[in-house]
Amino acid sequence: KKNVLTRNPSAIETLGAATVLCSDKTGTITQNKMEIAALHCPDLFFTSNAFPENKEHIYKLITTAQYASQTNSAEPMEKAIDKVYRDCTTNTPQGAVLKKEYPLSTELMAFTRVIQHADSNTYTVYTKGAPEAIFPLCGMNKEEMTIRLNQVHMMAEKGYRILAAATAIWNTDTFPATPKGYQFSYQGLLGFEDPIRPEVPQAVKECNEAGIKVIMITGDFPVTAKSIARQIGMNPSGELLTGDELKQMTDVELKKCIEKITIFARVIPEQKLRIVQTLKVNNEIVAMTGDGVNDAPALKTAHIGIAMGNKGTDVAREASSLVLLDDNFASIVSAMRTGRKIFDNLQKAMSYIIAIHIPIIGLTLLPAFFPSLPLLLLPLHIVFMELIIDPVCSIAFESEQEEYGIMKRPPLSSKELFFGGRKILFSAAKGILLFAMVITIYLLSINEGHTEGEVRAITFSALIIGNIFLILSSLSKSRNVFSVIAENNKAVTAIILSAVTLLVLITSIPTLQVLFSFQFPGYRHFIPSVAAALILLLLLEIIKYVRNQVKT
Repeated sequence: KKNVLTRNPSAIETLGAATVLCSDKTGTITQNKMEIAALHCPDLFFTSNAFPENKEHIYKLITTAQYASQTNSAEPMEKAIDKVYRDCTTNTPQGAVLKKEYPLSTELMAFTRVIQHADSNTYTVYTKGAPEAIFPLCGMNKEEMTIRLNQVHMMAEKGYRILAAATAIWNTDTFPATPKGYQFSYQGLLGFEDPIRPEVPQAVKECNEAGIKVIMITGDFPVTAKSIARQIGMNPSGELLTGDELKQMTDVELKKCIEKITIFARVIPEQKLRIVQTLKVNNEIVAMTGDGVNDAPALKTAHIGIAMGNKGTDVAREASSLVLLDDNFASIVSAMRTGRKIFDNLQKAMSYIIAIHIPIIGLTLLPAFFPSLPLLLLPLHIVFMELIIDPVCSIAFESEQEEYGIMKRPPLSSKELFFGGRKILFSAAKGILLFAMVITIYLLSINEGHTEGEVRAITFSALIIGNIFLILSSLSKSRNVFSVIAENNKAVTAIILSAVTLLVLITSIPTLQVLFSFQFPGYRHFIPSVAAALILLLLLEIIKYVRNQVKT
């Protein structure tokens, strides 16, 4: 339902306690629907609405980018290049033969192809990549590089993802080992627009309110990353760190500064592992997204590895705990909300189990310590109780809705136990209250001179009604019992109605009375049981209200 496939069920609960969410930008925060929004070629600037009227000006730049791309590529940026190329080109050159290809690498963030055209005896070299990689290949001096970087900044401030393109001519059949062996001629800049997913700003806001730090990790130009971060509402006071700066830092230096960092730009996949390890050293609960083979170590190391279902590799999915079926950042936040809800409901179910078994144990052992008292709970009565307790724990609490302000409270501390001593004592206190109420009814009915069967029927009814009110009060830590009833939890309603119906039947039908060792005392004698249970409910609600006031 949330578009999150859980490969490791406990990861959802851990996700609810996450303190840091490290997310890719492209395809997770953005829609991964690349379009060329602007071209700088190289001294004329055009936006997409002006492309058709200026085909001759942009032809050389877009052709360079086209030939520097894979044929029939499924990569969104190269598909966007191909679309503009076909729109701006009427006579597509024929007979282009690929002679050599230089893949993108960590040493040189550019993709280069050597092409021989049918009408040429020379080779044309086409390259496209990060501006800071392309500019040195073109032999730019310091002054020209400053001018070009200013152009890059101007486009990046609009949130564009930017590639630079260049060409070179080669006359021999022996090719250099790297693209650095060619003398490239600069052709211009391409600005790609990748729309932000509309639901992401609200999801980021929820993370901020929940005390979850959002860190964006991207290979984009720093100014582009800042623009996107600003658009989605990330912490404006957060700092940015580039991959090159990260490479120069020691582990101690990174540990000190990482608390202030919200954006990592120009980061290579291998550096994600170091980011995760440093965050874990700082006692953060880390959720990390990834899609590539190189992301696998980081996904495995993070407390919660989140792989992309659409664009992710099999290796990334195998290394992760969760898989996003729609690659959407908002789905992660939705899963965090669900994780917190599951965590809460497990705690409430555990608390209820402890509370309800205290009166069962007490009422079973009481006649053993005081032989003069009539035996109250027989094996069949305990079985009846368990028929209520088991479905309540496995169905009713599981289907209960989330607490008020569930995403406005800080994450659980990594040192906090799932069910620590304070929770055990509080659960035991609720059980003791219920036990005290039932014992009071038990002793009152004995004092009134009822037979053993009548005492058992009255006291057991008090226990069942008290148990029902305990369930209603325990279903929510933040909402009162009237709100819980108004929400109409169908599982709870069905269980309670079944319990009340069966209670009426076993206390009023003679055959069932014999089976349960009951005698019917008259309806008015059940009034104290209901009244005592209502007093118990009032006490539990007062305690809940006081606890909530203390927390706020």
